[in-house]
Amino acid sequence: MTQAEVMGDALVSGAVAAVVSGVPSTAHALLSGLNPIEASLAAGTLLLPGEERPSRLLPAALVAHGALSLGWAVVLAAALPSRRTLEWSVLAGLAIAALDLGVVGRRYPRIRALPLAPQVLDHVAYAATVGALVSRRRAQRR
Repeated sequence: MTQAEVMGDALVSGAVAAVVSGVPSTAHALLSGLNPIEASLAAGTLLLPGEERPSRLLPAALVAHGALSLGWAVVLAAALPSRRTLEWSVLAGLAIAALDLGVVGRRYPRIRALPLAPQVLDHVAYAATVGALVSRRRAQRR
């Protein structure tokens, strides 16, 4: 696989996964009566740690989420094996969740305050989407 193929796979799969990966936590928030954009506001604190205003946190969240989504997609597109790609991507999603939420997110009160299970499911949904799209793109090239 060439570097251009990896980057193409990462761009496409990362962009799609960035959009769909918030479905579990958004659904949980709506069903629980919580603020459905709280996870986005929390993500904004990665770039603006002391900020409280949604008008500032939402754009910061878009930048942070976009960068993280693309970065992890590059890692996954390069590292996922050709066989059992979806299964490995789900495991990778759990590992990314552990790093993002358990190591980095613990340092940010607003992220730490989010319900954990929906956030983990967001990470799994993200990685599974990347894995499925990478697998499909690889198959199309063969």
